[in-house]
Amino acid sequence: MRVAATALLIAALAPGVSGCAARQQFRDRVHAQQRARATATPVATPATSTHEPAPYGPAAMAAMTGRPVPAPAPAPASSASATAVPPGMQFLYGSGEAVALDLQAYAVLNDLVYARSTSAMLGHDRRSVVLAPGATLDKPAFLPCDNKPLAVVFDIDETALLNLGYEGNEARTGLPYDPARWDRWEKTGAGAVVATPGMQEAKAVAKAAHVTFVFNSNRSAANAAATAQALDKAGIGPAVHGDTLWLQGDAGSGSAKDARRAAIAQKYCVIAMVGDQLGDFSDLFNAAGATPAARRALAGAGRSRHCGGMAGSSCPIPFTAPR
Repeated sequence: MRVAATALLIAALAPGVSGCAARQQFRDRVHAQQRARATATPVATPATSTHEPAPYGPAAMAAMTGRPVPAPAPAPASSASATAVPPGMQFLYGSGEAVALDLQAYAVLNDLVYARSTSAMLGHDRRSVVLAPGATLDKPAFLPCDNKPLAVVFDIDETALLNLGYEGNEARTGLPYDPARWDRWEKTGAGAVVATPGMQEAKAVAKAAHVTFVFNSNRSAANAAATAQALDKAGIGPAVHGDTLWLQGDAGSGSAKDARRAAIAQKYCVIAMVGDQLGDFSDLFNAAGATPAARRALAGAGRSRHCGGMAGSSCPIPFTAPR
């Protein structure tokens, strides 16, 4: 099982709507929905304040969604001896810095969801971040959105979910990655996963904004029911296989994800993709023979080469949060 060192968000910035205006319009719409729900089922509302709440704190999220937001899952209990945790796992699973960086990445996603939802509501063009067939990283072109509903596409493992049970077992036993053992985990590990910090809050924002979460993972399609159960138990479901859950074996071949991304884009306007490897965004990053230096250059050159550094461009902007 990989313990990737990077979490990534690729998104297209929304033109024409300022951040403050988009957020206020979005909040007005959410508050109207809350009032409509309150006429049928009373809900507790937080005390009023003369101060603007923190944009992504529990109080602000409760105000937007009409219900309390669960606190981020606690980090696994630390061992009495730091050397009991393999060095490759200590940062991702044991550090406050990793939690902070996850929260930062999902805060960026929340801002994007605010802006793109409001932009679509105002009739602006919907812009996809899924590359069209024949596009290259040097000359990107994107699939059309038309009037499709908005969606964000996520990798699952160590992006949406932390596999604490599996990684804890690996830390205790020192066993290397084994496909058969991972397959058993996919089938039986639903009760020992937690949502990545910030993911549950992002789910609440997206639900209020009518933006769908879609998962595109290299977990096996044969284990789709168990994977959907894991997402539910982590509080970030539901996921429906073949609609909002796409797995290895569903489209295309092997671990390549472009065929699945194209299938998702037939139904949804994908406004962002979230993952912990470049292959979570395009298979072009994993071309045969690509060196780490070449992949790094490809990931970092897009803004200056294609976007001219201009905010509001339709070019995908990579946001990186090293973990």
